[in-house]
This record gives sequence, structure tokens and C-alpha cells, in this order.
Amino acid sequence: MGIGSSMISIAPSVILFASAMADAAAQAPPTPMPQIVTSASGEARLTPDRANILIGVQTRAPTAAAAARENDARQQAIIAAITATGIPKEQISTENYNVYAETRSDRAGQNPVVIGYVVSNVVRVEVRRTDQVGPVIDAALAKGANQINSLEFFSSNTDAGRRQALAEAIGKARGDAEAMARAAGGGLGQLLELSTAEVGPPRPLYRAAAMMDKSAAPTPIEPGELTLRVAVTGRWQFVPNR
Repeated sequence: MGIGSSMISIAPSVILFASAMADAAAQAPPTPMPQIVTSASGEARLTPDRANILIGVQTRAPTAAAAARENDARQQAIIAAITATGIPKEQISTENYNVYAETRSDRAGQNPVVIGYVVSNVVRVEVRRTDQVGPVIDAALAKGANQINSLEFFSSNTDAGRRQALAEAIGKARGDAEAMARAAGGGLGQLLELSTAEVGPPRPLYRAAAMMDKSAAPTPIEPGELTLRVAVTGRWQFVPNR
């Protein structure tokens, strides 16, 4: 080696250590991106145009066969009366058919004694015009129906209302997210995720207790409005002010 020349030697272990540090830095997970998550709801009012009615007849007799025969005759008369109001038979279906024994015990510890049998037959009637609901109920009661289990109004087309509710909910969620971002000293970045869930509309029930007087005036029915509700959850990137 000549005068004035020099040489630096790096040990292999030092090179390996530096390489390992570089690899570790490259593989380190990135810092989590700050996010803002908000939820909001929206709703739309719908006018019902259809209804489902559960109409039944309950009969009692000393034997199950006798109770079933009487029930069958009355239910056939009820169905004929319903179809006479303009409801096609295809819109009438059996919802439930039940037979059970009635028992009695005169004193404690005595084995129950069968005193008769009860047969219940309930049909579902789909009404596609709400102005037919009252006449259908009146016709069924006049022919011997003694069970009106429920009346459910609904809309046959909820798509437009649901989209309106979604737009309202998303607007609220984004507005809340923007307010949170400003309060935190930044702004709202790109949308990362948006999800929705529908909350079922309230379903009014029309109970039999209000309709058992067959001599009364025609049954008044007011469909009112249905409220369709949806909920959304949004997730946005939070961008701090520089």
C-alpha cells in the first residue's frame, strides 16, 4: 500500500444489520388512517294500496266431526260472500286450521273430562283495493265469521319511497361527518364505506272486538299512511388541516 492511501473496511455483520433494519422498515404496517363514522336515518310516507285480512270461524260441538262439519259449512259461506264482493278466489288462502278438545275439571285432582271439541279455520284474504276492506269484513261477519285476527295495510310499490328515505339518511350522515371533521380541525376525505338497513314500517292492526256488532253501520276503515324507515352508516377518511 502506498503512502497517503487509505482503506475502510466494513465488517459483514454490520452490513447484515443495516439490511435487516431496512427490511423491517419496509415491512412495518402503515400508520392507521384516521376515519370518521356516522349513522343516520331517513323516512318516507307511503299511501297503502293493499291489505291482508285474517278472517276465521270457530265452532264447537260434542264431537270433532260435528264441529268440523259446521265449521266447513260456515267457512264456505264466508268465502262465497267474500268473492261476491269482487275478491278473486285466488286471493283467498287458508292461514290456519286447528282442532282441539275442551276439557273440564270439577274439583282439584280430578282427571279432566272432555266436554266438546273446537274447530278453528282462518283464511287470509288479499285485498288489492283498500276501499274493498270494509265490505269484505262486513260480508264475512254477516255469514258467520267470528274471528278477525288482524288487518295489515301495505304498499305494493315501495321502491321510490325507499330511495327517497335513503337519500335523506345519507345526507344526514354526511352532514354529521362534515361537522365532526371541522370540529376536529380537518376536513372530510373520500367515502370508504356505506351500508344500510331497513327498519320495517308500523303495521296497524284492526281487532275483532270493534266489529262484532253485525247490525251496526258498514265497518269504517281508514288506511292512513305507512312510514318507511331506513338507517345508513357511512365511513369517511379524515383529512387534518395542514
